[in-house]
Order: sequence, then C-alpha cells, then structure tokens
Amino acid sequence: MPAPFFDFITLDKSRISPDDYSLTIPAIAILERLELHPKATYFIGENGSGKSTLLEAIAVADGFNPEGGSRNFQFSTKDTHSDLWQALTIARGPNPVRNSDGWFLRAESFYNVATEIDQLGVRSSYGGVSLHNQSHGESFFSLFVNRFRGNGVYLLDEPEAALSPKRQLSFLTRMHDLIQAGSQFIIATHSPIVMAYPDATIYQFSARGIDSVRYEETDHFQISHLFLTRRQSMLRELLRDEETADAGADGA
Repeated sequence: MPAPFFDFITLDKSRISPDDYSLTIPAIAILERLELHPKATYFIGENGSGKSTLLEAIAVADGFNPEGGSRNFQFSTKDTHSDLWQALTIARGPNPVRNSDGWFLRAESFYNVATEIDQLGVRSSYGGVSLHNQSHGESFFSLFVNRFRGNGVYLLDEPEAALSPKRQLSFLTRMHDLIQAGSQFIIATHSPIVMAYPDATIYQFSARGIDSVRYEETDHFQISHLFLTRRQSMLRELLRDEETADAGADGA
C-alpha cells in the first residue's frame, strides 16, 4: 500500500556543508534512504539521537515553517534549523500534497505559533478561542480537533509534551479518525502511549543508525512496563544507589 503523500526519503549529504551539525549525529550521518509508512511513522530514541532534526528537515523540505504551523506560515523568531533539508529528497505518494491539509507541530516553539495565529486573526480555524487563553494541553488538543481536517500530512515533534496520559489516549483516537480520512503521520515521540498506534512503523535512532523495531522491543515500552510492574523494587534500587553515593561523599 503506497503512502498517500510520502513514500520514502533519501539523503544526499554532499549537498550540504560537512560542517553542518546534523552530520555529527550518527543516525543521520549514515542514513541514505528511509521508507515511510502509509499511515504512521514514529521516530524514537534518546535525547540528541537525531529524530527531531530529521523530522524538522522533512518538514522544511516540504515547505513548512521551521518553527511550525501550516505551509502558509512565514514568520521567524530565531533561525536555528539545520541545512539538512537541502540534502533531503521526498519521494511522493499518489496523493498530491499541493491540495492537501498539513501541519508541522514543534512542542518547543508552539507558543510562537499560537502568537502568530492571533496576529493573523485566524482563531476561527482553531476553535474560536486564542490558544494562549487555554492551558498548554488544551491548546494542543484544540489544534488536533479543530485545525487538523484530514486528507493531510501531519509532522509532530513530541505531541505528548503538553498532554496528560488520558489526553494521549484521546490523541490516538483523533489520529485514527484522521488516518481514516486519508491522512499520514510522522511523529517524533518519547511516549509509549503515543507510539502505540497498531498500524505503523517505529524507527529507533541510535549510534548504530536507524532501525525498525517492534513496539514491545522499544526501551520506552520495556522501561515503562518494568517500572509499573516492579515499581517498589526499582525505586529501592534507584534511590538506594543515590543514598549510598551521598553517604560515601559525606564520609569523605
């Protein structure tokens, strides 16, 4: 089943400076081609593993604002994005991206996007209430429910950042509705709830590269499961180690 919008991406790193910081990230430095799932593709990994850098490059290469928003957003608060997008080619699926919906969400710069929405006077597309006049989590969910219309490609960087576990479950429901309406998602996340969508590809970023993994094989699932099922023993081990280290320091 071909992806509705993006089939795969390729990187030709000769098209950017070898000094670009993105090329110091092992997972990106060795990447040449990455297949994208027709419904949902997840980027997971430790902090600094390159998942947000690659997601940003895909977004910018497709015409999205580096700070987030739709393809129509042109504002810039601070230019900090990598040139990696210049090395990236997106192989298109059968649906024309030009006539589709789309959005790039960056949790870290969502405040700037909300400010731009107010300045543009387009609150009606986001539920009619300023996103600044809602809690952080409410503003995220208002975006998902009111602005995401379906038949679109949605690139989300840590959408769980403002969502409670219950809201993350609601996000999965909304995500499924949008996929049923012909949408495609690419999501960078740390949340074992958000990455649990059953019909998806999960890519784990590490120093070894980018590997496809099963949900149950992810550190996020295994660590969360271990903690929830063996909370007391894990806490005893974790806190005992810290207390022992503190005691040794005091004795010194």
